[in-house]
Amino acid sequence: MERRSFLKGFGTVTACAALIPTITHAADEAKKVTGPNEMSTESAIAAITGGKPVTASAKVSLSAPEIAENGAVVPVKVSVESPMSANDHVKAIHVLATKNNNTRCANVYLTPANGEASFGTRVKLGSTQDVLAIAEMSDGTFLSAKQNVKVTIGGCG
Repeated sequence: MERRSFLKGFGTVTACAALIPTITHAADEAKKVTGPNEMSTESAIAAITGGKPVTASAKVSLSAPEIAENGAVVPVKVSVESPMSANDHVKAIHVLATKNNNTRCANVYLTPANGEASFGTRVKLGSTQDVLAIAEMSDGTFLSAKQNVKVTIGGCG
């Protein structure tokens, strides 16, 4: 091994070793700020809406099975009746599972260019619970729909 190669390698290892405590400290600080991965339904709704009221509406359609044989993969479809014009459109759709440790399952952000306010996903449900869909409209209002899903085999453990 040549002396230059050795010194270059040694310098790289030294620099990496110096950064590891800094990276670890930053990760620990982030955990303190964000806290554990748990969020109640009320705090999740407050984080989404900023404290504004949420109104149940027939414009929001939530489709999920009444009985899920496996809670690990529960199909959920959400659609919102909206013209999706520049002045009147759905800005976001949020899906929450009310009894999971972290209730927020999916956040989908939309623009008028989407043309249609709908999407489908699979969520993990730990037990029988309500699945809640919240649609954020362009005028600042929040509409919702919910459905109870009975889980026969545990999904979250």
